[in-house]
Amino acid sequence: MAANIHVINGKGGGWDVKRDGAVKPSANFESKEDAIKFAEKEGKQYNVEVFIHGKDGKIQKREVFGKISYGR
Repeated sequence: MAANIHVINGKGGGWDVKRDGAVKPSANFESKEDAIKFAEKEGKQYNVEVFIHGKDGKIQKREVFGKISYGR
């Protein structure tokens, strides 16, 4: 199963796109909007969830792409 994707405030500035369990972000963008577009594209490609975080780190939005299995 592919790792979910998070858009988070970048430590070095801008906005990072990072997968669950990754040490480093897969991409960094100046604008949050560009980071979200990239994350949504990846989410659709890999059928994973995308979590959009605010500057405070709290989840603002969750998007689900593809089929999510709950063990049924």
